[in-house]
Amino acid sequence: MSEPLWQPSQARVAAANLTAFIDHVNKNHGTAFTGYDDLYAWSVGEIEDFWCAVWDFCGVVADDTRGPVLIDGDKMPGAAFFPEAKVNFAENLLRRRPGDPGDADDAMVFWGEDKVKRRLSHRDLYDQVSRVAQALAAEGVGAGDRVAGFLPNMPETVIAMLAATSLGAVWSSCSPDFGVQGVLDRFGQIEPKVLFCADGYYYNGKALDSRPRVAAFTAQMPSLQKIVVVPYLDAAPDVGVIEGAVGLADFVAPFEAGEIAFARQPFNAPLYIMFSSGTTGKPKCIVHGIGGTLLQHLKEHRLLCDVKADDRVFYFTTCGWMMWNWLVSALACEATLLLYDGSPFAPDGNILFDFAETEEATLFGTSAKYIDALGKAGLDPQSNHSFPALRLITSTGSPLVPEGFDYVYAHIKKDVCLSSIAGGTDIVSCFLGGNPIGPVWRGEIQRRCLGMAVEVFDDTGRPVRGEKGELVCVKPFPCMPIGFWDDPDGARYRAAYFETYPNIWHHGDFVELTEHDGIIVYGRSDATLNPGGVRIGTAEIYRQVEKLDAVEESIVIGQDWQGDVRVVLFVKLRPGHALDDDLTSLIKTQIRSGATPRHVPAKVIPVADIPRTKSGKIVELAVRDIVHDRKVKNQEALANPEALELYRGLQELQS
Repeated sequence: MSEPLWQPSQARVAAANLTAFIDHVNKNHGTAFTGYDDLYAWSVGEIEDFWCAVWDFCGVVADDTRGPVLIDGDKMPGAAFFPEAKVNFAENLLRRRPGDPGDADDAMVFWGEDKVKRRLSHRDLYDQVSRVAQALAAEGVGAGDRVAGFLPNMPETVIAMLAATSLGAVWSSCSPDFGVQGVLDRFGQIEPKVLFCADGYYYNGKALDSRPRVAAFTAQMPSLQKIVVVPYLDAAPDVGVIEGAVGLADFVAPFEAGEIAFARQPFNAPLYIMFSSGTTGKPKCIVHGIGGTLLQHLKEHRLLCDVKADDRVFYFTTCGWMMWNWLVSALACEATLLLYDGSPFAPDGNILFDFAETEEATLFGTSAKYIDALGKAGLDPQSNHSFPALRLITSTGSPLVPEGFDYVYAHIKKDVCLSSIAGGTDIVSCFLGGNPIGPVWRGEIQRRCLGMAVEVFDDTGRPVRGEKGELVCVKPFPCMPIGFWDDPDGARYRAAYFETYPNIWHHGDFVELTEHDGIIVYGRSDATLNPGGVRIGTAEIYRQVEKLDAVEESIVIGQDWQGDVRVVLFVKLRPGHALDDDLTSLIKTQIRSGATPRHVPAKVIPVADIPRTKSGKIVELAVRDIVHDRKVKNQEALANPEALELYRGLQELQS
């Protein structure tokens, strides 16, 4: 394609935070940068100067003594940023507190499907955090203690996190659709002192009671001193079914709102414990630091997503996905959080756009799968919605196919920066993301993120451009995890990211650096296909198959066969379609013409459902294990584990 899909106007470039940051760097560091590319090269070449500039420009609230920027900068792992600085995460997110309680200065607006609508001012938020923090302190919660949330994406979840982190405690959460064993596999490892849970949640119009599951898993968690039940389905839920539980109102009743005594902790002290998907065993508990998370999110929000004070930021996420942690950090930009919980299609497929229009979202974040589903459903949001405030749409979770780019510009909004972003729970942020002052090219992530020294390595470990290879980061960055929980010598942490290329972060994505200096992601490295020894990214096949109207979704694996690997494609068809010879031939022809003959599957098999994690990612490795009659170690990590049985012992794969 010779022309980009979108270019920012001169006025938008002039008004962008990134332009102001370039001016800040030029003024304070003696540079003369004019755009993103110069700035990026400096950000990975002069690491210490860059992160100091981010700190200063974004106004990090911390002790006066910042100290050295980086020690052991030649070691990965081992490098440490700002080792003498002390910060408090909640203090930085609660920096704005104007107005009186109940005023119209929104900190958060919440929709629970079409059942619940609420809003809190910045003052209300501060005061509620103050009361919960005092209640937690009265329970003995302090620095390093774990506080967990089994909660929907609602205001009380943000309040509980901020209250815990104001004390220097460590927050961890998962969504309330997890089963008992799934929760124990996560929270059971980290031994929280206090658990916050809701009485239930709504999904697709149905009220689902969480209390029986909470009672079942908390009975097996002896570390818990207090269980706090947040009302959602019922204004005054019966908490008696959960032994040792107390309602939120009773928990905070003894305490009046007042000034929060923020406990500033070392920059690299723990903030969050997050969990890997757990589809190949018990989830890894990834520990993220206070300062690194804060600084990285400030950079991404302010510079790469152009979030300004009074902007209104939406991301469709649950509290079990890292995008929740990413979303709530927008408070540090003095923005409003738009929180949604429930089905994105309840009740008629338009609710997220109803929310974005009504609340004047400036950033609309979602998953690539959601955009694909909109296209498959034939929805045309721009025909019955208007989004004059919307400047940025972000997409993540899986690669956004070129047709997804087309859909956004044809059916949502023409004048919008579409930033496909990619990173992960591993870094609670992004390696690849947006550039609000640069063009959007069809099918490409705009840029490597500032401060992230990303390269693409071929099989020999040589940097390449215009070829597919492994995404690596060759220099340290502040949001590298502190480590894994219960990994005292760091062996599991090193094995996860630094074993393939010593002293270099190996992320596990199969990608290509383009002529525009953008990135195309072809899928996870461990899910790549190797027919005849040629590596094929799964996204290359999905991109072709899902162009076909008959196919709702697909999943592809490599099956070991006669000393080689053959490509097997499973397709979930839309209602009214059947996989006959004509459709099979059409699918193969589409793949051959849109990709290469090597991408054409040896087998195309219809299935009724496709297994996925609770954050919506399809699980190729689990399907591959089932097909090869290997045990899937942790089916509790899946939203629909019963779907795996559709792939077991298939006669079509025996010949």
